[in-house]
Amino acid sequence: MRGYGDNGPGPEVRVNASFIKYQSWLSGNWECDMAIYAVVKCTSIPIGCSNILQMLIVMRYHIIVLAGEYIVLILGIEYFPADLWLLTLELSYWDLPEVFNRNLVQMLTGCSYLEPVLEQDVIRFIHELRVNRNILDTAEFGIPFSPAPPGFKLQSLSLVLVIISDELISSITDSLPFLIELHLEDRPSKEPSPFHDLTNSGLQSLRFCRHLTDISLIRSRHNLPVYFKRINDMGMFLLSEGCRLLESVRLGGFCRVSDAGFASILHSCWHLKKFEVRNALLLSDLAFHDLTGAPCSLVEVKLSSCNLITSETVHKMASSRRLEVLDLFGCKSIADSSLSSITCLNKLTTLNLGGADVTDRGLSVLSQGYSPISHLCLRGCKRVTDKGVSLLFHGCGVISKTLTALDLGHMPGISDKAILTIAAVGTGITELCIRYCFYVTDSSVEALATKRRLQDGRKPLRKLDLFHCTGLSIKSLESLKRPFFQALKWIGLGRTCLSGKGNEICNERPWLTLCLDGCEMGCHDGWHFHRPETRDH
Repeated sequence: MRGYGDNGPGPEVRVNASFIKYQSWLSGNWECDMAIYAVVKCTSIPIGCSNILQMLIVMRYHIIVLAGEYIVLILGIEYFPADLWLLTLELSYWDLPEVFNRNLVQMLTGCSYLEPVLEQDVIRFIHELRVNRNILDTAEFGIPFSPAPPGFKLQSLSLVLVIISDELISSITDSLPFLIELHLEDRPSKEPSPFHDLTNSGLQSLRFCRHLTDISLIRSRHNLPVYFKRINDMGMFLLSEGCRLLESVRLGGFCRVSDAGFASILHSCWHLKKFEVRNALLLSDLAFHDLTGAPCSLVEVKLSSCNLITSETVHKMASSRRLEVLDLFGCKSIADSSLSSITCLNKLTTLNLGGADVTDRGLSVLSQGYSPISHLCLRGCKRVTDKGVSLLFHGCGVISKTLTALDLGHMPGISDKAILTIAAVGTGITELCIRYCFYVTDSSVEALATKRRLQDGRKPLRKLDLFHCTGLSIKSLESLKRPFFQALKWIGLGRTCLSGKGNEICNERPWLTLCLDGCEMGCHDGWHFHRPETRDH
């Protein structure tokens, strides 16, 4: 997308939707509560970055931000600015950021009523998007810009709101039959009412979106388990039978769906490539028992925090020769025996074993395999030690040559020995997370700084997470200054003795993103939300 201002072409702009509590944002603590946005490709509409704030000022009921060939429509704006209660604005790149920041702060001054969107507002908004309705009538909004073309057909819709209900699903299917992508996530503050929730009937109505290929239904809440309690296997049967063209399925919080329900998706959706399930209390190995007989060719499988999943499921995955991503974060029963099957996946590039019951012996097996893994997460694998890391990098397999990102966070068995091994032979590592590794000291930082030079084909570190590495001292500060870590773009130093030296580090490296809040690596890349450590599974 390319924006155009008064002086010709401007920088690339991306605008997404999210509703934030302004008071929380001012205090420096991002709290993303609600989001609603609809994106549809249309003819290019010239609008520049410099004009965005002017557009916001003249809007009343809706905010519409236009950027290149995408339209993002945001519901829920009352009189601006004092009574503003819903706001969305995200830019991935812009010119004169200091001017934009100053204007944005001035614009938001006094807006203390930002709050979550209401479901009835969402439903009313969806009804306004009925097929062939040109809702971008310039008379309605009172500003001069080109309206959307006739035959406006929405194809992608993403909503994050308080409750996903049957009424909401019915409104979507009735009004937007041409949808290809539908992403829904709710974050209920309390247990939903039995008469106002998503049920099997709601899933059944999705059959009217006959072009649907990508669906995401997630129920989540930070630090509190919440579930879709009124959906069982029958709901999954209805979904899989009514939406056979699905290529990507993401499901979270379905506590009453068993193996039979999840297996129906694998066997009915012939084009399925991406399958993700989070926090499924009843999902076990049986769902994947006959995976060889499934018609789909899985490329990405994520089974996060599914406690009944064991190594047997991984053995079944060995038949999916096209698998590129395997995420088993939080599946605590995954053991060393599964790694021999993983080594047979010769297209696997991302492997997440966070919290699994693997040991040094398992890493030795992984080091002998043919999987070209570039991203490996071992976070929370408490039985892996320095020896296992050494075995991983000294094996005769391909992983020692392909690995670029390694997560060793929350591992009590990791010390300076493991980091010295990575500094010496981990030539391809560009991202390293060792947060909460209490036995990592200044020697590790010094080794990474002095031995990670651009020689012998070594790649420089670009991201380094040292959050809560309490073994570090102020001595490590010298290793973080020039000429060391020349290519470093992001570093996490929160809860270390170096956290108070941020200005000294950044003065020498103005391009460096320094995070002190425990965010995951890359928290500021492309305006990712800046928030304390979480895991969205």
